[in-house]
Amino acid sequence: MIDPISKFIAAWKIPVGQWGKSVIDFIITYFDWFFDGLSNGIEWVIEGSTYLLLLCPPLLLAAALAGVSYSIQKSKIMSLLVLAGFLFIINQGLWKETVQTLVIVIAATSASMVIGVPLGIWAAHKPRVWQTMQPILDLMQTMPTFVYLIPILILFGLGAAPALIVTVIFAMPAPVRMTYLGLTSIPKPMLEAGEAFGATKRQLLWKVELPAALPTIMAGLTQCIMLSLSMVVIATLIGAPSLGNPVNRALNNRNIPLGIEAGLAIVILAIILDRVLSVRTGAKK
Repeated sequence: MIDPISKFIAAWKIPVGQWGKSVIDFIITYFDWFFDGLSNGIEWVIEGSTYLLLLCPPLLLAAALAGVSYSIQKSKIMSLLVLAGFLFIINQGLWKETVQTLVIVIAATSASMVIGVPLGIWAAHKPRVWQTMQPILDLMQTMPTFVYLIPILILFGLGAAPALIVTVIFAMPAPVRMTYLGLTSIPKPMLEAGEAFGATKRQLLWKVELPAALPTIMAGLTQCIMLSLSMVVIATLIGAPSLGNPVNRALNNRNIPLGIEAGLAIVILAIILDRVLSVRTGAKK
């Protein structure tokens, strides 16, 4: 039973939903050409990259990725484990979905870092910018992931392009925050020493601040990859080609074997990405 006061308040409902719809209708009416062009461009890059990778024999590509892991970690054991993980994925018949997931994750992570790191540097040097940026980042991180899907789906339709964009929105706060944290945590004596030697602001940034903050920034990269991977799986709902597709099929059909296989493939891919890049932060796990 609703009390009279609550009924009175509900009677004067603020039409935020209609306002949002009006904004989206306005954007679609006047900027539809922009979103169509952006969507087509992103689709072309992602689908082209996926197509080229899938042209390569799975065993050869898996060996090449294991070689990349060795060049980063300098560990034969780790590269063999990476190869074994990819061989297991090939054995389960999920190689195509894994390559699709990798392409979107790498693209989203690259875009997030390209946007996020400069924003973090800007915020670290401008306290007012950080005060303005912080609630926006909080909103991006705390808003339920499914809420992102609705406007992105309307503006960009189905496919890899909206999946990439929604993943960037979800993952970008991590590099922004970690870059800000790394730069603001640098000891003042280190900065004062650089200034005492006559370093300009640009020299101080590139030769003192960024090298000192690099481990924290790289930790932000690892977080960004994990967030991107989780979002790409969810973005299957708006047409993202990824390992989320077999997961959704397993849920819809109550196919327990397929769900276990796809789940293990996602876990293996996440562990590979995390372990390969964790060494770059100087962290030994």
